[in-house]
Amino acid sequence: MIIANCRERFTAADFEFVVKTLSRTERDSVNLVDLLTDAEARDSILDNPRLVDSLLTEDVPLNISPQLYFYVLLRHVLKETGLNDRHVSDYLASLLENFSQTARMKSPADGQTNPIQYVSDMLIALRNASPVQTFLIRAHVGNYSLFITGIFHETVQSRSQRGAPDLSFYEDVGRSNFRVAAGHQVARSCALTDVFERLADGFHEARLALNRLSDSLLHIDGGTAPLLS
Repeated sequence: MIIANCRERFTAADFEFVVKTLSRTERDSVNLVDLLTDAEARDSILDNPRLVDSLLTEDVPLNISPQLYFYVLLRHVLKETGLNDRHVSDYLASLLENFSQTARMKSPADGQTNPIQYVSDMLIALRNASPVQTFLIRAHVGNYSLFITGIFHETVQSRSQRGAPDLSFYEDVGRSNFRVAAGHQVARSCALTDVFERLADGFHEARLALNRLSDSLLHIDGGTAPLLS
């Protein structure tokens, strides 16, 4: 299950990268270390555009966690949309971190031995799912629909010309499942109600932000897209 917790899992190397990137003097470095222990100050610091510039221009491999990498880039593309919310950025960063491992893109919540790969099969599985399984499937359908239309939108468009579901299909399915999942007790207990409601209301905006991320910043090869159905 994906939750909005990237900012809680930053590593020592992540803080070192932030301090090194933003510090100009030894005094600045000490002040930044102090600020990074305060959640509100930390969030403000992570919005500094110099962090994005450093991520995109660094000539050597960065020794930072995927959660910091995705969070900083997502804040960059989401800040000028209607989804300028750090919890949404945090959740989507966790989504990209998890789905960067292809095996995690399959639904784990069908109550069977094997995970489900296709959206159509996930929706069928809802018929016999328990209440908790229903929540997990709906959340996963929302996540999956947003991920593939955001990161692999060109592949979805191309396959839709051969009869596969198009972007509007996944937007409708993702939006509706996020909305239903938002009302579940599990969402409330995991502080996901507001996140799911915002993603339901702003699914299109979130998808376009991920399109920009994929096209301009991540340069992901569309040929690695998962099978869609």
